[in-house]
Amino acid sequence: MSEHHAKRISAKHQRRHRAHLRVRRRVAGTPERPRLSVFKSRRYVYAQVIDDSTGRTLAQANSMEAEMRSAIEGSPASRAAARAVGAAVAERAKKAGIETVVFDRGGYVYHGRVKALADAAREQGLIF
Repeated sequence: MSEHHAKRISAKHQRRHRAHLRVRRRVAGTPERPRLSVFKSRRYVYAQVIDDSTGRTLAQANSMEAEMRSAIEGSPASRAAARAVGAAVAERAKKAGIETVVFDRGGYVYHGRVKALADAAREQGLIF
């Protein structure tokens, strides 16, 4: 990260960025076992299944989608939204023929929305 960029982002974001880099050193998606990556903003929750060897996104879901917003009661940044996104990304991954993934928590603590998304994806049959 450049010095100029480091000054522009908050200490909290710098901590998450460093944590994500630590996670990414160990976690890489392969064609047989792609990476389920989580990102959460203040307004939405995003998840995508990525094959890092080709750099392609194989399946994705987020709480910004119209069909997801109608299914979620309350905020699109809530745990309920994260559960809906987890279930949707797992369903889409299974349609693409993906059964097992490695979980990339994106530098976030495995708690709250991140855990809710992971639990919902497991309930839909995704193995990780």
